[in-house]
Amino acid sequence: MRRLGVLVALIALAGCGGSAGGDRDAATTRTVPGPLQVANGPAQAADPGSRPLTLELNAVADPLIVPFKRPPRSGLLFDLDTGEVLWRRLPDRILPIASLTKMMTALIVVQRSAPDDKVRVTKEALAYKGSAVGVLPKGRRVKLETMLNGLLLPSGNDAAIALAQRMSGTVARFVVRMNDEARQLGLECTRFSSPDGFEDAGNHSCAVDLAALARAVLDQPRLARIVKRRRAVLPFPIKGGRLYLFNNNPLLRTGYPGAIGIKTGYTDAAGRCLVAAAERNGRRLGVVLLHSPDPGKQAQQLLDRGFALGA
Repeated sequence: MRRLGVLVALIALAGCGGSAGGDRDAATTRTVPGPLQVANGPAQAADPGSRPLTLELNAVADPLIVPFKRPPRSGLLFDLDTGEVLWRRLPDRILPIASLTKMMTALIVVQRSAPDDKVRVTKEALAYKGSAVGVLPKGRRVKLETMLNGLLLPSGNDAAIALAQRMSGTVARFVVRMNDEARQLGLECTRFSSPDGFEDAGNHSCAVDLAALARAVLDQPRLARIVKRRRAVLPFPIKGGRLYLFNNNPLLRTGYPGAIGIKTGYTDAAGRCLVAAAERNGRRLGVVLLHSPDPGKQAQQLLDRGFALGA
């Protein structure tokens, strides 16, 4: 097990090194390209932090020590606006990430689309496996923003496939785009093999890279609005004309104070995963948990301790 340090200077937190690392790290430096772009110009941050935002993984002890009887395989608690690391556990450990993959899918979609664009429901989308919106009408065209809600709230694999085909023609070409975007962001331990994360083979990341994706998602106003919703009722071309969607995020479902998103994931190999964020008194904290026995409870414990530091 090698011990690796990372100083990541970026607009969205990013970068990691290699395989499983230690709880403390020696320092290196990595710089990531500037902000994501959208089709009609530079993305405006939903609630931007200081620029450039840095995440430092070095030999200095973290402010928090939070012992877990059954810890996650990897985790990170950090300040979204300053980049300060408050707690870590093997943050550069490469692991399968299940539906956390959909954060990158969503980023690419908002970069190159408008909310009123339409997405056709293909036969491939209806051949999904795993979680889904589940009522997509074959051959009909659905508003793109509705599909984004279906992607991020109930974690629809059918929505992921339909969006990938809408953006790139085929799922395979969209996956190439996902990996290109990861390289441009400097996400060195991240590789995607699908837009939904249902298959674990070849689909992996680490806590540091996922922190980068979390920051990028929250810097996109369209996505920031979606991921903080507990539920959504949207126009939809089915009987009744409405689609009812509910967020899987345990912090939002339990009414955790200040919760603002962002994504859950689960497969047998990845275990229960969570990337979450919350805001209190103008301070925003993010948490990444990979293969956690209870991501909702552990995220609340970490966030409570993190916010208590600034009280």
